[in-house]
Amino acid sequence: MAEVIGVKFKNTAKIYYFSPAKGVTEYPEKTGVIVETAKGLEYGTVVFGVKTVDDATVTHPLKPIIRLATEEDEKRVKENSEKIPDAMEKAREKIAELSLGMKLIGAEYSFDGKKLTFFFSAEDRVDFRELVKQLASQFKLRIELRQVGIRDETKILGGIAPCGRTCCCAGAMSDFAKVSIKMAKNQGLHLNPTKISGLCGRLMCCLEYENDYYEKACKLVPKVGGSVKTPEGEGTVVSNDMLKMISKVKIQKSDGSEVYKDFAVKDLKFQRKSCEGCGKKSDDDADDTDELLKDEE
Repeated sequence: MAEVIGVKFKNTAKIYYFSPAKGVTEYPEKTGVIVETAKGLEYGTVVFGVKTVDDATVTHPLKPIIRLATEEDEKRVKENSEKIPDAMEKAREKIAELSLGMKLIGAEYSFDGKKLTFFFSAEDRVDFRELVKQLASQFKLRIELRQVGIRDETKILGGIAPCGRTCCCAGAMSDFAKVSIKMAKNQGLHLNPTKISGLCGRLMCCLEYENDYYEKACKLVPKVGGSVKTPEGEGTVVSNDMLKMISKVKIQKSDGSEVYKDFAVKDLKFQRKSCEGCGKKSDDDADDTDELLKDEE
């Protein structure tokens, strides 16, 4: 077991582990700390205080927290942040002068103020060597340019997702999840790009959150448009509610009228096939519906 402190940097959601400084036992949440990283000394914010975790979850050796941030450290971080808009404006001017096909996204000063990193996106590779020279001459600092992908661009810029909350990548996710169109099919979503795509134009990261459940559930429900036997006769499946495990069925009456009724999936009889987006369905799974509902409770 190892004692760790959870620290995150700037506006990222990823939490990094550090060992406590000697003689310091309390690290209140949201307290600023100075830590040593591969980039040198950096300012971070405490997410949780001293905590014991399994050695398997830690990469040894852990680097220690150097010290709690002082008023001078806080002042330096604030000053670095206030200089970013001006740095961005000057960089954009240089990019326009050199006619480079790149979009400037953000900038970041190192804690000691000796390095300035610019983040940009571009459709093709960009030769920015001359840009680096001119920026280094103008700012009198070490300049680093880092190209990022379209998902990283949204993570840096942030924004409001279709659900009305901050984009997952910018507010909650520590790393990008692997998402695929198969996940949207599992959940029975309409495959309309505008409905299942995030601000970055790629599939929404949140499709992965409940995929494990839907991957099991979609194998247990009848296919939409397929025939099923209900307690009230044969009918055609109109839709499935995979959270409640209920199917809406259209039943043709003897007088020619049609009625729509909801039935629990466990009360229906149908030929189990692999649903689109799911793996092959086995008849051995026929009694798994109750278990799945029990798991969700």
